[in-house]
Amino acid sequence: MKRHLALALLSILFATPVLAHHGGGSFELNKTVSFPMARLTKMEFVNPHSWLYFEVTEADGRVTKHRCEMRSAHVLRRSGWSPALFTIGERIDITASPDRADPASCYLQTIMFANGTRMDRYGQYVKASDGIKEVRGPIKDVNVNRPLRRPSGEPNISGDWAPEQLVMADPRGVGGGLVRLGTIASTTPGQPGGGAGRRGAPPPGPRLYGGTQLTDAGEKAAAAFTQQDNPRFRCETTSIIFDWTFDGPVNRITQNKDSIVLEYGQRNLKRTIYMTQKDHAAGIKPSRAGHSIGRWEGDTLVVDTIGFLPGVLNAPVRHSDKLHVVERFTLDPRTMKLTRQYEAEDPIYLKGKYTGEDEIQPADASYTEDKCKEQGFIDYSKQQTGRK
Repeated sequence: MKRHLALALLSILFATPVLAHHGGGSFELNKTVSFPMARLTKMEFVNPHSWLYFEVTEADGRVTKHRCEMRSAHVLRRSGWSPALFTIGERIDITASPDRADPASCYLQTIMFANGTRMDRYGQYVKASDGIKEVRGPIKDVNVNRPLRRPSGEPNISGDWAPEQLVMADPRGVGGGLVRLGTIASTTPGQPGGGAGRRGAPPPGPRLYGGTQLTDAGEKAAAAFTQQDNPRFRCETTSIIFDWTFDGPVNRITQNKDSIVLEYGQRNLKRTIYMTQKDHAAGIKPSRAGHSIGRWEGDTLVVDTIGFLPGVLNAPVRHSDKLHVVERFTLDPRTMKLTRQYEAEDPIYLKGKYTGEDEIQPADASYTEDKCKEQGFIDYSKQQTGRK
């Protein structure tokens, strides 16, 4: 199990530079730009990335407009950030990494307020008498005292759940690798996070995705895949596999008499698992969520899903309408962690089974239907000058 979790974590780490920096150009994390006495003009707490907008008065009196990319709305909320902490019109000092192609966009490192309070990109904050206070670790203890079983006998998995946050060892977000938030207190900023973020040479042999090779059609589709093809950056669901844990969303599970409903914090995808159907219904209308039927095998919830629209399983792997996914959810009553093992088959794009495992725990924030507004492909400097 630990091996599966390690592989899943490494896959996320390796994908991060591409997924995080998806603007008109790319952010240069080895460089720093400063904007002293900037005037805050707007805050957008949205997915897949939030944005801070501000103006700067230059030495010659010109006013220039800028924006900095922040983390997604759901992880900011879990980290103690909220729009209420920011006052439009206030003066702030901003430190950031520049965008290579868009001089008006940047990657937020640090905000410094007039009273001396600072907020770092990956910082965790709680309210204090003078505003906010940084916490080196989770900002709240989660109450895990809950009934382990429902009156009908099956495991009680209802409630709000979230994966443990992954944060950079350096809270400014400029290096040191990603580590689990629960270990951040013992990690020194500036030091690698247990080797995370350093990618070695790929193993010899054909490239594997989820433990399987792609078909010729799958390899061709993956080779042609671009950032613009990624559903995540069009505010669309990627897949029921990818969106369950990527980027730290808070999900909600509701157990009903004849069904179990899964609500994804990522893109607000909603799935209904029909617990009294032995077979999939005829004439299924294809969708991103597919059609799911479930059953309990002991204390493990087994979910079988078909009926998908063609799409992306996990970039750059595509899937067809022949995709078939089987998930197994198991709750550990000692740790209160809910593990999901999954396998996917698709004869069009996958030679074998695409497999993996992830883990969620009782959430440190409530499930919220976050808005999504893709801004990454906008060249903000051209917006200000009217150029196309």
